[in-house]
Amino acid sequence: MTKMMATRDAYGEALKELGKVNEDIVVLDADLSGSTKTAVFKNEYPERFFNVGIAEQSLMGTAAGLATAGKIPFASTFAMFATGRAFEIIRNSICYPKLNVKIAATHAGLTVGEDGATHQSVEDLSLMRSVPNMTVLCPADAVEAKKSVIKASQYEGPVYIRLGRSKVPVIFNEDYDFEIGKGVEIKAGKDITIIATGVMVSKALEASEVLEKEGISARVINMSTIKPIDEDIIIKAAKETKKIVTVEEHNIIGGLGSAVAEVVVENNPVPMKRVGVEDTFGESGVADDVLEKYGLTVENIVNNVRELVSK
Repeated sequence: MTKMMATRDAYGEALKELGKVNEDIVVLDADLSGSTKTAVFKNEYPERFFNVGIAEQSLMGTAAGLATAGKIPFASTFAMFATGRAFEIIRNSICYPKLNVKIAATHAGLTVGEDGATHQSVEDLSLMRSVPNMTVLCPADAVEAKKSVIKASQYEGPVYIRLGRSKVPVIFNEDYDFEIGKGVEIKAGKDITIIATGVMVSKALEASEVLEKEGISARVINMSTIKPIDEDIIIKAAKETKKIVTVEEHNIIGGLGSAVAEVVVENNPVPMKRVGVEDTFGESGVADDVLEKYGLTVENIVNNVRELVSK
C-alpha cells in the first residue's frame, strides 16, 4: 500500500532536524503554527520561534531583519497570505536586497479544499517566479519536501517553497537526491513528455501507466524547481519526444506551463498542452472533488496526451 503524507508534515520534521544542527535557524509564523507545522519547531526550540500574529507583512519584514543579523529565517503562513498579502514586502525587503529568507508557504493550490476560493492559492508560483532573485520550489512528495527544506537552508538567497495541506502519495525513497534547479526524469518514454510539479507528479505517473497499456510511451519529468527551471531537461525532452504536456495544481497562466513554454518556444518549438486551473477561481469542497471538477485528474492528463499524440 502506498504511503501517504502531506508535504507540510515533512516541513515540520525538517525544521526540527535543522534546529538541532544549526543554531542560526529561526522560524516565524503568522498565528498558524498548528496548520503550517512550525509548532513542531516551536516545541523544541521556543527561544528561536516567533509568532508575529495575523500580520503577514510584519512576518516578512521581521524575517528580513533577522536575515540581516545573520540568522536563517523560515517564514510560514498559508500560500495565499504569504504571496498575496505580503507580496510588496517580499519584493522590496527580501528579494531586492537578496536577503537569506526562506518562505515556506503551506495550504497551496486547490487541495486546501473546504477553505474555498479565498484560500486556494493558484497564483503563487506565478507571483514568486516573477520576482528577481527568488528561487521557487514545489516538491512532489514528503521525501522531496524534507530534502528541499534542508537544501534551501544551505542555499544563500531568497527561496519560496510551496507546500500542501492534503496527504499525497510518497513517490521517492529516502536516498533520493534532490538538487535545486534540476528536473528529474522519473519514467522513461519516447512518444511524449509529461512535465509535472507538486501534488500532480503522482497523477502524471498514474497517467503514464494508463497510457502504456494503450501503447503510448510517456516520459514523466518531476519539475520541482520552477525557478531557475531546468532548461536542459526540457530541451532534451522536446527534441526526443516532440510533444509536451505540463501538469500543475496552479493557474495555467504564469506557473509551470508558462515556464516550460518559454523554454520550448525559444529553443525547440514543439506542440504543447497545459493541464492546470483554467484561469478561474476554485470553490469549497473535498480536495479530491475539487481537483476533479477543475480537471486535475489522471483521466484529463490521459485525454490531453491522447489528443497531442493523435495529431
